[in-house]
Formats: sequence, structure tokens, C-alpha cells
Amino acid sequence: MAVIDPLIPPFLFVLAAALVVPLLGRRAGHALGVLATAAVVPYVWLVPGGAHLPTLLFGFDAVLFNVDGFSRLMGVIFGFIGAIAVLYSWASGADERQTAFALGYVGTSLGAVFGGDWLTLIVFWELMAVTSTLLVWHYGGRAVRAGFRYALLHGIGGTLLLGAIVWHYVETGTFVFTGDGLAGVVAPVLAAVGIGVNVGFIGLHAWLPDTYPRPHIAASVFLCVYTTKTGVYGMFRAFPEGELAVAYMGALMAVFGAGMALLQGDMRRLLSYHIQSQVGYMVAGVGLGGALATAGAFGHVFNHILYKSLLFMTVGVVIYRTGEEHLEELGGLWRHLPLTAAAFLIAALSIAGFPGFNGFVSKGMVIAAAHKKHYDVIWYLLLAGGVGTFLSFIKLGYYVFLHGEYGGDVRPANVGQKVAMGTVAVLCVVFGLYPPALFAVLPDTGSYEYTTYTVPHVQEGLILAALGVVGFAIVKKPLSKVGRVPDVDAIYNRAGFYGTRALVVGVTELYAAVDRAVVAASGAIAGAVRDPAGTLDRFGAVGVVAGDDALTNGARERTEVDLRAGFGTSVLLVVLLVVVALLLLV
Repeated sequence: MAVIDPLIPPFLFVLAAALVVPLLGRRAGHALGVLATAAVVPYVWLVPGGAHLPTLLFGFDAVLFNVDGFSRLMGVIFGFIGAIAVLYSWASGADERQTAFALGYVGTSLGAVFGGDWLTLIVFWELMAVTSTLLVWHYGGRAVRAGFRYALLHGIGGTLLLGAIVWHYVETGTFVFTGDGLAGVVAPVLAAVGIGVNVGFIGLHAWLPDTYPRPHIAASVFLCVYTTKTGVYGMFRAFPEGELAVAYMGALMAVFGAGMALLQGDMRRLLSYHIQSQVGYMVAGVGLGGALATAGAFGHVFNHILYKSLLFMTVGVVIYRTGEEHLEELGGLWRHLPLTAAAFLIAALSIAGFPGFNGFVSKGMVIAAAHKKHYDVIWYLLLAGGVGTFLSFIKLGYYVFLHGEYGGDVRPANVGQKVAMGTVAVLCVVFGLYPPALFAVLPDTGSYEYTTYTVPHVQEGLILAALGVVGFAIVKKPLSKVGRVPDVDAIYNRAGFYGTRALVVGVTELYAAVDRAVVAASGAIAGAVRDPAGTLDRFGAVGVVAGDDALTNGARERTEVDLRAGFGTSVLLVVLLVVVALLLLV
């Protein structure tokens, strides 16, 4: 393998391209974006394992560029799919400014996975949240409010992860990766929850279906790749030996995401729930630990990026050509979009884990690891998630491409879209039919025995597919009557909105009340200083009785009392006013 010297972190030329793209115009800008992201693939493949670039970050020892099997795999697939997504963006009408935000997102994600220490990782982790939020916001409309919610959730997750990293530093005295994960008891818990936001732990997942259907169709292709997969990478760094609780959560995610996807009518919302479901397999693999499960988890990261981006591209073409996002408004599109329908079929069979496609290879590795470790509950949950995946994509394909007839005139995908989809579709088949090609890019996780195409394994895939077909025939009619199904965000979005509004109104009213009290007290004291006699008179001060003659005549006189305040008294009253005002404000 050739040696590259000096070491240049690959995020630098991607971020540099992001700065230049808006200045070049649409065609030249997208061409530069394709070149900058595609160049990452050979570059990180040629950098020797173990290469690293030590530096100081905020005065602490850090490693800005660290190359091992895990970061290399992430860099290869991140760079490749980034180039495909930029090409698809150009073909789908995205402007150069949106693509600049997308390249910033790609670059910060590369910075996170190539960082060799926790401090570098968290810096790029937060920058990744910022750039992806800008990518969502750029589209405007409904994407703006969804982007605010997205930013808020990821801000909370990043804060928890930062707390874990600080706790780890206090325990160990270093931010640099040691291969042992996070130290102590508290740091792993904080990290699991913080990273759990990014990977879509149940209860922390609602930002996925809320955000990813909102922006431009090309933006969704970028979004479906980087945040959640960087989260899986971060989960592995936090728990390199596995964590059983994380594995159970991953298995539950596989079932929950597939179940919620089945109930959706919005195409991109359905795909977004399946991000959670498929990431569940990766999280389960990381949590199970061991050579086979870890290899399966990262193999599934690689494969998922291929077929999930392909699914978003095919659905994007449907939206691009019809303007419709909901299944009820579509149907029979295979006649108008035959190549798009073929690409969708390949991606659907890949995500469902059908024999002959790439998902069958990596998903099978995670399921086999759970079976070999005798975690039967996890094994059954992962199998159930597979049935739910078949059901969901039979439903999506049926209503979009087969059932009924779309009434409008539909033009086929353009050349750029066909090239992008076709390239990824071919790889989904190649890695499925020839698993050694996938094994060649996987990190060295230790020795394990696994044969992809065995009779029991193939039977398992075919049985899951048959259950999916039969199940869809049974639930097809009831599903057609299901409306929008609320998720946990229906609770916390309302609670957050009304709770925040109540807090703001309460604070505002309290401030107004304090302000009125202070103003009234100040006026009273100032009035007393200016006219002490009049003030005292208002409180009923009575003069001294004049004398005996007056008493005899029955007349009573008020004698004016000299109460003019001197300079010292005035100062004392003003100081008293200030003290009272401060007490009221506090």
C-alpha cells in the first residue's frame, strides 16, 4: 500500500469545496463537489493503517486524523455516497448553496469519524449538527420548524455526550482513544443517551420522521446517511467490547421502526422510520460485541448507506416528477418510471435482507451473532424486524409502482438521476452476490466463522419474505384505513411549546409586576423627598393646638410643621430606594 505523506485530514478539502461551491455557479460548483467527495475514497484507502496526526486542541492533546479499519470504512463509504449525492443534487435541481451546506455536512462527518480522540469527535459532532440543520433550513417552509426541533434534540444529545467526555477525562486524564471505551460508571450512561439521540433510540427518535421528509429531495439523500451512521461509529467507540443493554435497545428499535413505518402514508416518513429500524441492527451488533457481531454491525453500516440512499433517490424521483409525497396520490408508476421502479426493487430487496442482495449478508451476520451467543430474545426481535421490513416495502412498492394508475403525465428520470441510482443499485447486487467484496472493506474485528450462503440462512431469508407477502395480503385492507399515527413527539412537542409559552408569559408577567411595584415605590419616595409636608399631610398629620383662647372659642387650628429635608436625609432616602428596588428584583 502506498504511503501518503504529509497527512492531510480529508475533511479539509471537502470543507474547502463547500466554501468555494457557491461562488462557481451551479454546474461548476456541483462538479467540484463530486470531485472533492470522490477524492476521499482513494485517499483514505491509501493512507496506511495506524497513521495519525497529533495536535493540540484547546490546549489538550488531540489526534486530528486517525486511520484504522473502522475510520477507513466510514471514510470510504462517506466519500463515495457523498459524490453520488452531489451528482443526484445537480440532476434534481438543487442550487449550489444547498449543496455547499451538504458538503459542509459531509466534511464535518468525516472530521468526526477520523478524529482519534473524544475532544475532536465532539467538536465535529456538534458542527455536524449545525451543518445538517442549515441543510434542512435552506429549503424553507415546513422544514424551518422541523429544523428547529432537530437542532434542539441534537443540542441536548451533544450536551450529554460532552458531559460523558468530560467525566471520562476526569477519570483518565486524557481525551485520546485508548480502545477501552469511556471510563467510570456515569460517562457510559451519559454517552449512551447522548449518542442514542443520533442513532434514534426509542423515545429519542422522533426527529427522524419529523425532519427527513421536509427538505429538498436531494437533501434527504444526504441526511439519511451521515448523522445516524456517525452515531453508530460513536457508539462503538464508547462500547468497543459491547453492552447488552444497548443490544436490547437495538433489537427493539428494529421492531418499533419497522412497525411504525408500516403505518405511514408519506413515502419519506416511511423511509425515515426504516432508518431507525435498520440502525437498530447496527446498534444491536455493537451492543452484542465480539468479532462477528461487530463486523456485522459495520458491514450493515456500509450496506445500509448504499440501499437507503438508493431508496431516497428513487422516492425522490417520484416526488420530482409527480409533486406527490403520499401513497394515496400515486400508483402504476412502473409504466412511466421503469428504471426507477427497478432501482427501487433492488433497494427494497436489499433492505429486507433477501438472498442475493447486500442486506442479506450484513443483516445475517448480526442475527447469526445473536443466535450464537444464545440471546434468543434479541434474535427473535431481529427476525420480527425483518418481517416488518418486508411488509413495509411491499406496501410502498405496491401503492407507488403497481396498484392503480397515476392520472398525470410523468416524465422518466433524467440522465444524472439514472447514473446515480444505477451506480448504487449495481453495488447492492455485487456485494450481495459476492460477499468477499464486502468482507474486504470490513475492519479487522478478530477471527470468526460465518458463511453467508448456507441452506438454513437462505431458507430463513425466504421464509421472512413469504411471511411478508402473506402478512401484507392480510393487513392490506386494514392498513388502507389507517390515518396519520402520532408518535412521542406529539406529546413532547406540545408540552415543549405550551410549557415554554407558559414559562415565558409567567416570567414576563412577574417582571411586569415587579417593575410596577418598583416604579410605584420610587415615585412615592421621590414625592416624599420633594414635598415631605404634603406627604405627611396626606397621611393625616395634625398640627399643634394653638392655645387656651382658641380652645375657649371652640376653634382648632393646624399649625404648619417644618419638615423640609436636608441634604443628608435626601441621600439616605435615595439609598433606601435603591436597596428596596434591588431586593424586589432579586
